Formats: sequence, structure tokens, C-alpha cells
Amino acid sequence: ISNISMKSLKENFQKAHIVIIGSGIIGKFNALELSELGFQVTIIDPAQHQNSSNAALGLLMGNMYQKRRGRSWDLRKQSIELWPQWITFLQKFNCELNIEKPLIQLTTDEEKFKKLEKFVYENNDQNLRILERDSIFIKNINKAFQAKNIKGMISFKDGRINPFSLLQTLDKYLKHKKVNYLREEIIKIRKSNNQWISTTRNNENIKSDMVILCNSLKAIDLIGSLSHNIKLKPVLGQAIEIEINDAEVDLLSLPKQFNINGKNIIPKSNNKLIIGSTDEYSTKPEENTFEKLTNFLDKKPNWLMKGKISKKWFGIRSRPDGEPSPIMKNLEDGLIICTGFYKNGILLAPACSKWVTNEVKNYLY
Repeated sequence: ISNISMKSLKENFQKAHIVIIGSGIIGKFNALELSELGFQVTIIDPAQHQNSSNAALGLLMGNMYQKRRGRSWDLRKQSIELWPQWITFLQKFNCELNIEKPLIQLTTDEEKFKKLEKFVYENNDQNLRILERDSIFIKNINKAFQAKNIKGMISFKDGRINPFSLLQTLDKYLKHKKVNYLREEIIKIRKSNNQWISTTRNNENIKSDMVILCNSLKAIDLIGSLSHNIKLKPVLGQAIEIEINDAEVDLLSLPKQFNINGKNIIPKSNNKLIIGSTDEYSTKPEENTFEKLTNFLDKKPNWLMKGKISKKWFGIRSRPDGEPSPIMKNLEDGLIICTGFYKNGILLAPACSKWVTNEVKNYLY
């Protein structure tokens, strides 16, 4: 292409207006990547603080994911490579943002432990190791939880990013890039002469060249699930912060983040820890949260039984019904859906925003 047409292409490219519906981690990541390319971006979401990203604990299970093939692994692998670059980029807006490593996965089930052993042995990756009984981590964990049979593996490359801090950093960046943010609910989208028209509850019309749906369960109402046959079901996740009053156990002697029999545990101080998260196929949180989240061992340690909930919160994630998670599709010209991440929104955000960006370029060029 000659320089002149290259220049006009770039100008057209930059005038393109993209609407992103949904302001969770995925919506914000897409907005970041697209505004970096010079697009005009508008994020639309009625209630930014109620999206499923608020349930996230921020554990990035990349390398320790055991199914190492297929699309899900490809997305993980790509995200694992992209995360360090993103952290470096985002540190300009928050120098404290980082991924706390390592991540530890533990079990009291002998068969599951054998599987972990086999996985580590077969992958022959220096960053994945089995934690034997005499490991200091295992000793401290067994001692704190008054158990003898907790065993598992450690991944030196996986870890945790504080989701609250990540969302705040993304907001800072989006403000700096002057990305528009509308606190409105979109009730209808339609196409008219090559433009997309998103109608708000107050009957305002917002025109754009493209629409990207990152609004979880609500996306289905906007596209009419019949025409695209996409089904999502809600999976509510609850997490709690527990305060313990027991001088005998120091939570800071434990690793910074670990998982025992499927429950994620994050010690916050010497007497507070976060435990999450549940999988409830409903939109209303169940009552017996403390029970559900603390029953990951046959016998609870005394300090945990006597612990008090000092905070509790939940978020509603969406899980595709009948197809793998996440849903990333070009629905029609200029309409993209990127949602249904279930539990992996934070981990997969980099790979998914890269995919969205490529789709946008292909459509607009």
C-alpha cells in the first residue's frame, strides 16, 4: 500500500468507535488493548462494582493446569507469556502491582496426589515440583491445620494478582487514555447501515462501528440466544475473610496463597485469612457459607472452628452450557462476544484481549 492510503487507513482506523458492554476484568482489558491502538472506546455498564470480577481471588493457575492440550491450554499458555509484559506496562500506573509467587496446590486424597506426582514427573518442568513431607511448606501447613496427610505440588511460575488492585490500576489507565465510561444499561443492540446502535434503558442511542459483549449473562439477552444458540449459566462464588483469635497459630507462617482440596486460601495477616470460593449454580448466595468454605479437611483445626467471619462477598460468574469456557466468537460483522470465563477471567484476560484486537483489525481493515 502506498504511503497516502496507509495514512488514510490509519486515520479511519483511529476514528473507529468501539463500544464495550461490561466493565469487568475482560471488558477493561479489551478497552486497554484497543485504546492503545488508537481506537475511540466507550465502556458501558450500569453497575461497575457488581460484576463477577469482584468474586475473583486473583489466583493465576497457568502452569499447574493439568490438561495440557486443546484451546483452553493454548489460551493459558499465551496468557502465561503475556502476563509479565502486562505487569511491566501496568506498573507505570501502579508501581506496586505484581504477581505474588509461588502457588501451591494441596490434597489429602492419596489418589489425587498420585496424579499430581505423575503430572510433575511427565512434564519435567523445573518450575513445577512435588512437595514432599519433609518440605518446610508442608510441615508448616500440616502443623497449622493440625493434620498429617496434606501433600501436593508447588509452581514457582504461578501465583496471585490482587484483583482489586488490578481493577483499580486498569481504571487509572483508562482514565489517562480518556476512555468514555457510561453508567447505563443497554437493553437492545441493532445494526443499521453498517453502524451498530446500542439503546440504553433511557432510550438513548449510542452509535459505534463495533460492539464487544463482555457482560456475562446479560449478553445473551442482547443477542437473543436463539439466533446464536449460546447458553450461559450463572455460577455464584462466595469468599470470606476469617478473623482468628488464637495465639498458637501464626497465619504468616503459611505460604502466601495455596489451595487445599479445591478451596483457595490466602493468609492476609497473622490473624486473618481469606477462603474462597464456592460453586453455587444460582444467583442468590447460599446461607451456610462458613460451613461450605471451611470443610476442606476431614477435621477442622480448633482455631478455624472458632474463627469469625469479618467480611464476606460474592460475585456471579457465567459458565457456558454445552461448550467449553470461555465464549469468544464473531457473532456477525462488527459484533463480538467475549464472555463466559467461569473462573479464569483474570488469568486469560491477556490472550483474550489479543484475540479481540485481531478480530477488530481484521474487520476494520
